[in-house]
Amino acid sequence: MRNPQLNLHGELAQLLTTEGLSRALLTRILDTTELFLTPTAGEVKKTPLLQGKKVLSLVDDGSVDQASTALGVFERATLSLSAEWLGIQQLDRFTIPALADLKADLKFDMIVLRTEVSGMSYWMAQQVGMHTHMMNAGDGCHADPTSALLDMHTIRRVKKDFANLTVVLVGDVLHSARARSCIHALTTLCVAEVRAVAPLTLLPEGLAQLGVRAYTDMAEGLRDADVIIMLDQAHMGVMPACVPGYVPSAQEYFECYGLTKETLACAKPECLVLGTGVQGLEREAAGVAVRMAVMSLVVGATA
Repeated sequence: MRNPQLNLHGELAQLLTTEGLSRALLTRILDTTELFLTPTAGEVKKTPLLQGKKVLSLVDDGSVDQASTALGVFERATLSLSAEWLGIQQLDRFTIPALADLKADLKFDMIVLRTEVSGMSYWMAQQVGMHTHMMNAGDGCHADPTSALLDMHTIRRVKKDFANLTVVLVGDVLHSARARSCIHALTTLCVAEVRAVAPLTLLPEGLAQLGVRAYTDMAEGLRDADVIIMLDQAHMGVMPACVPGYVPSAQEYFECYGLTKETLACAKPECLVLGTGVQGLEREAAGVAVRMAVMSLVVGATA
């Protein structure tokens, strides 16, 4: 079956998930990301690649509060590509006919979607068709492809190659769209081993079929790790939003799955740790560059 993200020529036309994207295409996205980064840390290149294009962002009620940061990165990417950012509209105001009327009025070329509904990006992409490019900025527990691509970019920049790496995802794997997108990207990019560390209640079924080894013991799961991806704020003692009811308490969750000096010592000395809440100007710029890369590729513009 043809990947719904690809057009009839096998080119990227939507970005809904990392699942099903080829190694060559993922590598092309990462290579294109590099083209948008300047030698100065924290800056991206301004380019007219999407001049004349219009980008609309849609969110639903449940994701409005969490959307500002994610969509702010897309807005910055849009402006850096010289496209027009049409702002954010709430999904509950629209039926599909209303969305069609809105497109007739605004003539937008791309939708950036942020929603709590898993799989909504696929449904929306089917409704608007291939001529309107859909960018998934996170749909529930299903996928968050650009966040995962930023992680892949950082890993490649620091480690140079994905071969021979052991990458460990720690936290609420069950509810994490980022985790799913990272797993698909990592396995496609042929890392040596992908692991997931979490309480048994937060490890989804089928991880082995995805090529992931599951651990419930933090020290064992981190042993000889090259990269650790923290999926939530357990390292800071903050209970992830979906976790209550899945673990006895926030304190116990932190004590067992917080990243401490003792547990980090189980990993390799040069282990890269991602997702600890410390961004930095360089990673912020990389986040913008990743969005610029996928937005330019889906419309067929080359840097």
